[in-house]
Amino acid sequence: MNKGILSAALAYVIWGLFPLYFKLLSDIAPLEVLVHRVLWSLLFLLGVLALRRQWDWLRQARSQPRLLGISAISATLLSVNWLTYIWSVTNGHVIEASLGYFITPLVNVLLGYTVLHERLRKAQWAALALAAAGVLWLAWQGGRFPWIALLLACTFGGYGLMRKTAPLGPLEGLTLETLLLTPFAVALAAWGVWKGIGGFPTQSTLTNAMLIGIGPVTAIPLLLFAAGARRISMSTLGLLQYLGPSIQFVLGLWLFKEPFSSTRAVGFGLIWAALVIYTLEAWRFAQAGAAQANAMSATGVEAGESGSSGARIK
Repeated sequence: MNKGILSAALAYVIWGLFPLYFKLLSDIAPLEVLVHRVLWSLLFLLGVLALRRQWDWLRQARSQPRLLGISAISATLLSVNWLTYIWSVTNGHVIEASLGYFITPLVNVLLGYTVLHERLRKAQWAALALAAAGVLWLAWQGGRFPWIALLLACTFGGYGLMRKTAPLGPLEGLTLETLLLTPFAVALAAWGVWKGIGGFPTQSTLTNAMLIGIGPVTAIPLLLFAAGARRISMSTLGLLQYLGPSIQFVLGLWLFKEPFSSTRAVGFGLIWAALVIYTLEAWRFAQAGAAQANAMSATGVEAGESGSSGARIK
C-alpha cells in the first residue's frame, strides 16, 4: 500500500513539474517537440521491453484488428493532448492547462454516463453542474472559451476511456500507441529537414539532451502511475490525482507570473467546489462499499465457523 501511494504520488509530482521542462524548450516549435516526444519515447519503451524480453503482446496486436483500432484512437487522443499541453506551456497558459487536469475527473464521470451508461449519483450531478457553471463563467467573463482546458480534459479523459477498454498493459499499450504515431512523426521530421526548419541535433547541448530526455521523462511517470494504481484503492488514487494540476497551478501563478484576476478566480472556485463535492462523495461511497464488503466477509466467516462446529458435533 505504501509503495503504491509513493509510486502514484511520484508520478503526479513529475507531471506537475512538467512546465519547468517544457518551458526550457520554448524556442522549439511545439509540433517539433511532439515529434521528438514520440520518437524518443518509443526508443526508451523498446529498450525497457528488450530488457524484460516482453514481446508476446506483438502477436496479439497483429492478430486483433479491434485492438489496433482502439490503439489508433487512443494514440490520436494522446498526441492531441501532448501537442495542446506543449503549446499551452510554451505560450504562457500553464494555469489554464492546470484547469484542464482539474476538470478531467469530472469529464471521466460524464464519459462514464454517456458512453458506458453508468448511473450517476445526485452528488455527481451537482459536481458536474457546478463545473459547467465555472466553465461558462470563465467563458463569459474572460471573453473567450477556455478551449485549452477543455481540450486537455476531453482528450485525456477520452484516452483513459480507450485505455480502459484495451486489453494491453500500460507499457505495451503506450509502446503500441507510439509505434502507430511514429510514421507520422518521421514524416514531419523529414518535412522539417526538407524545408530547412528545425533539425536535430541543435547547436545547444542542453537542448539536445532535453529532447532526448523527453522519452524517459514521458514514459517513467506513466509506468510509476500504473504500478501505483495496482496497489491502492481508487478513492486514494482519486485524491492523489490533484497533486499534478495543483503543482502546475502554483508554478503558473508564482513562478511564471501568469495573470489570475479575481473574476477568473470565481470560475476556478466553482470548479474547485465541484471537485470537493466529487471527491468527498467518491470517498464516502468507497468507504460504504468497503464497510459492506467487510460485513459480508465477516458474515461468511461466521457461517463457515458455524458449519465447521456443526460438522465436528456430528
